[in-house]
Amino acid sequence: MALANEKSVSDGKIWGLCKLPFWHSTSSSVAASSSSVPSSSSSSFRQQQQQHHNGISVDHHSNIHAPLKVSSVAKSFLPTRRKLSLDPQNKLYFPYEPGKQVKSAIRIKNISKNPVAFKFQTTGPKSCYMRPPGGILAPDESLIATVFKFVEPPDNNEKQVGKKSRVKFKVMSIKVKEDVDYVPELFDERRDEVAVEQVLGVVFLDTERPCPALEKLNRQLAEAEAEVEARKRPPEDTGPKIVGEGLVIDEWKERRERYLARQQVDGVDSV
Repeated sequence: MALANEKSVSDGKIWGLCKLPFWHSTSSSVAASSSSVPSSSSSSFRQQQQQHHNGISVDHHSNIHAPLKVSSVAKSFLPTRRKLSLDPQNKLYFPYEPGKQVKSAIRIKNISKNPVAFKFQTTGPKSCYMRPPGGILAPDESLIATVFKFVEPPDNNEKQVGKKSRVKFKVMSIKVKEDVDYVPELFDERRDEVAVEQVLGVVFLDTERPCPALEKLNRQLAEAEAEVEARKRPPEDTGPKIVGEGLVIDEWKERRERYLARQQVDGVDSV
């Protein structure tokens, strides 16, 4: 009988242990192990846990913002969408005449859907200038700009025909609103929005040997001069024409005189 009671008590203990949840047993084991660890080691263990936890949170935070950083870097490598079409595209052709000021021409067209301001820059401002140096083009509007350059004579009397010059020209652009007037300071005030359309090199042409590039240059220069002369002329007045001074009054007097004369004739006939 005593053996049966002892067996039932032991079975109850075993079943009680089996009924305890697993996390309770693990927590109790951890607590027991931690109680056996000295205070210094337990504090260092807690610091390591805290550092590990912080490291995980920082990594998770950085992973959230990583795609944004990658996208911004990727955008910097994307080609800039051009707002202007240039003709010639990447070179300025000048007739080679040492000791003289020569001219080149380039057509600039706005190919975007918004007004665009453009501006020239050059690495040789003492020997080069542009006309116009900048301006604003409406959508699909174009003009031919003239570039002036002084050709310095070579030191060894060797022709520089076909060779490139060190002078470069840069065409910049920026989107503007319709009611904005062009000022050069516009590109300084909105420096972050400025786009470089093209960097143009300089190529000299032999005037004694006709070529397609020289013929095209002469044609563009003639068109540029025609545009300058057209801008000098006053705009045509398309509104209603104003009658010369005194003509309206004179015509009114004539009509009144005819009316009075007719009244007199009618009065005589009635009598």
